[in-house]
Amino acid sequence: MAAARLIRRPPRRARGVAIAAAILACATLGACTRTRPVNAPSPPLPASWAGIVAAARGQTVTIAMWRGDPAVNAYLQRVIAPALQRSRDIRLRFVPAQGEQIVSALMTEIEAHRRPSGYDIVWINGETFYQLREIHALFGPFTARLPNARFIDWRNPYISRDFQQPIAGYECPWGNAQLLMITDSRRVPRPPTDPASLAAWIHRHPGRFTFDTSFTGLSFLKSLMYAFAANPAQLQGPFDEARYLRLRDAVFAWIRSVRPDLWRHGATFPRSTAQLDQLFADGEVDFTMSFTDGEVDHRVATGAFPPTAEGFSLRSGMIQNSHYLGIVARSAHVAAAMVVINELISPWAQWRKLDPAVWGDGTVLDVGRLPPRWRARFAAAARRTHAPSRAALQAFARPEPSASLMIALSRDFRRDVLEH
Repeated sequence: MAAARLIRRPPRRARGVAIAAAILACATLGACTRTRPVNAPSPPLPASWAGIVAAARGQTVTIAMWRGDPAVNAYLQRVIAPALQRSRDIRLRFVPAQGEQIVSALMTEIEAHRRPSGYDIVWINGETFYQLREIHALFGPFTARLPNARFIDWRNPYISRDFQQPIAGYECPWGNAQLLMITDSRRVPRPPTDPASLAAWIHRHPGRFTFDTSFTGLSFLKSLMYAFAANPAQLQGPFDEARYLRLRDAVFAWIRSVRPDLWRHGATFPRSTAQLDQLFADGEVDFTMSFTDGEVDHRVATGAFPPTAEGFSLRSGMIQNSHYLGIVARSAHVAAAMVVINELISPWAQWRKLDPAVWGDGTVLDVGRLPPRWRARFAAAARRTHAPSRAALQAFARPEPSASLMIALSRDFRRDVLEH
């Protein structure tokens, strides 16, 4: 297969250009972090929810989001967008942007004193949330005003905390997922279960394993950190540089040990999970990964993956997290943005995206708190058959480390691995 753009070792002068913009954002714009937060929307929000709904009518809401998954795109464009237009007279406009792109765009607006923003809602988590909070780019707190927020499972630390950060009402959880490995059971009937057995498998099958260099691949590396830690607590709480360096070095040593036997001898890596998925589907490698633990069923159902594809977790633990929606402080459509997010966390919307045939994304709702008819619908929801149940995976779930660790790992991986 002629894989689309793959990561190659960049020239030294270009190292880390894309990620550096996001990593250095808060430091390089210290003036922005000292400016007064812009948390009062213009025009002011109505006092009641009914007033917010009325103010939202006729508005167009621009959502900056990752556009790399056809299932996600179809869910939002074919399920959510028509429903909001019919029931609330709100139109959705989707623009591709994520991570450092969102941070850079909003920082530019702040520096230029540009208002209103080009974005209304941003799909974020982790270091992006941290950076946007540092520059006061998010409106809030707002989640307490959403009627459907009463159903969110706020007691679940994988939902109420984002990379060890309290969300404090400045972003709303709308999906929960666990990182999974995916293989073809015909090719790999007994998948490896920890870093040591995975390394042994790679050495026995040279050229048949790789990982991407996007968020999913970095999450795989964080999962390896958990495997090399004395206990999971070492990766929780505030960033500890000495502890990070020890675990980083262990992970990078593991990569160096297997690199000669990776796909294309580790000289190139897929840039995205979409490219890794294609390598897997074309039979060039025997594993891919997904940060939606129900996705493998969707891929099998659509014919993208073979019917023998199976998801599994490393028993040493894999990252689980939630993804969130934030409202831009300089948005001209805050009321409409709140109505959109309230719809996305409604029992109906959460139930629809839980279906593997639709998306397979995990719910953030406490199903036990739902009205009886919705509890019954969730209980009868389609079950996945190509990956373990969420209950079975929970024993191997590991929480995201701090945002500072993710920023450091992104920087160091590109500098110490991709450029060497």
